[in-house]
Amino acid sequence: MSTSRSPSVIFDLDGTLVDSEPNYYEAGRRLLAQHGVPDFSWEHHTRFIGIGTRETLEILRGEYGIEAPVDELLAGKNRNYLELARASTEVFPEMRKFVELLHSKGVPMAVASGSSRAAIEVVMAGTGLDAFIPTVVSAEEVAQGKPEPDIFLDAARRLGTGPGDCVVLEDAPPGAAAAHAAGMRCIAIPYVPATADDPVFRAAELLFAGGQGEFTARAAYDWLVAQRVSRRASG
Repeated sequence: MSTSRSPSVIFDLDGTLVDSEPNYYEAGRRLLAQHGVPDFSWEHHTRFIGIGTRETLEILRGEYGIEAPVDELLAGKNRNYLELARASTEVFPEMRKFVELLHSKGVPMAVASGSSRAAIEVVMAGTGLDAFIPTVVSAEEVAQGKPEPDIFLDAARRLGTGPGDCVVLEDAPPGAAAAHAAGMRCIAIPYVPATADDPVFRAAELLFAGGQGEFTARAAYDWLVAQRVSRRASG
């Protein structure tokens, strides 16, 4: 990270800032049921955590032989999700503390999410996070979703900073892989406990292997400060 300014922090949204996966699962379950798939399980859903909605639906469409076009499926899932998200979306408590702490220190922040822009905006406004993080990037706005680096590179561009001056917070292996592909450091907070041993998480610069139950705003912030001191000393 640069020694002349604060690092920029880029957050994944779903499963990292907010516990939206139950809503995404239910939105997908309802959609698939409407297309003749009655037994879509939570365990199956967890395979797609960290992957963009369009990419997920392209895979599921092939797996289940669904004839409807991907755009139609995407519109249906987004409708279901927005209905659920407006009713209730919870911010992880320590993540809210972290966002507020970074905001108080003047640290530039962005959200880079595989969700649609409409979904991101509903969640950010409904939780009040938009007051702290006005810069958001949707996978809809880049050529390729995670694990490709496009979305994080675009977030850095919008923040006016270089990839080497960014730290990404991610809950899923594809996102951590995208962060490293972008040349950014990664704080990993696994949403699915079984993924904590994934090699891409083990390669993260800071890993909270216990997920949100282990993550604290103070520990993450102290690490950021230590990284700046270390870079200044090595420079």
